[in-house]
Amino acid sequence: MSENVLQKIIEQKKIKIQKLKNETDISSLLKNISEQDFFFDFKKKIEKNNSQNKISVIAEIKKASPSAGILINNYDPIAIANIYNSKNVTCLSVLTEEDFFLGKLSHILDIKKKFNIPILCKDFFIDKFQVPLAKSYGADAILIILAGVSEKTADEIYAEALKHNMSIIVEVHTVEEAKKSKKYKEALIGINNRNLKTLKTELNTTYDIYNVVSDHPSPLISESGLKTKDELIDIKNKTSINTFLIGESLLKDLEKNNIFSLL
Repeated sequence: MSENVLQKIIEQKKIKIQKLKNETDISSLLKNISEQDFFFDFKKKIEKNNSQNKISVIAEIKKASPSAGILINNYDPIAIANIYNSKNVTCLSVLTEEDFFLGKLSHILDIKKKFNIPILCKDFFIDKFQVPLAKSYGADAILIILAGVSEKTADEIYAEALKHNMSIIVEVHTVEEAKKSKKYKEALIGINNRNLKTLKTELNTTYDIYNVVSDHPSPLISESGLKTKDELIDIKNKTSINTFLIGESLLKDLEKNNIFSLL
């Protein structure tokens, strides 16, 4: 996903969110939230594993991406969640962006009705309205991509998520973004190994950025480009990072019926 694609996604998202805001009564979202009893502490589950020096895997469920195209032909989020759950992954990340990743918010709700597992709503958050919207579908955590929003908007989304008792992942791609991320003390910091300009993944990004955020009080996550168990163990041994968000490697294993050589 290039910076140009990121910009396109955000422009499209602005139109969709404005339409949803016009059509949605916020009190109905809050009512939906109050009637649900399946929320979990995403961050605490990862912190518990960290305290025991265990690896946490946030396993991603997505149909497609701009960089890889269609990942799963017969896409069934519940079936994928069932396999991940049987492998005892720590949390799920469910891609809900509709136009470029072919996701839906309702997939979170469908999964939550069947499995007791914390879920990250993986989307492009550009407005604090999206926070209660995501929670009304059962999300436990939201994502703030610093490359995609102004600092003011990031601050607003962060505050709104805390207000709704949701966990937050602040995602960074560069050392400069990493420096900015440190003020979000309650947020997990996701280090994305994908270069937005070239689309290539480079695991050295994790090491470069780790040097900037190693003293952050909340857990750190290495994201994207992780293909082997050795890579996870290498990062774990060289840093204090025990948490990994993995999507395409696991989903490609699913397509080949090679269930999780990585786990």
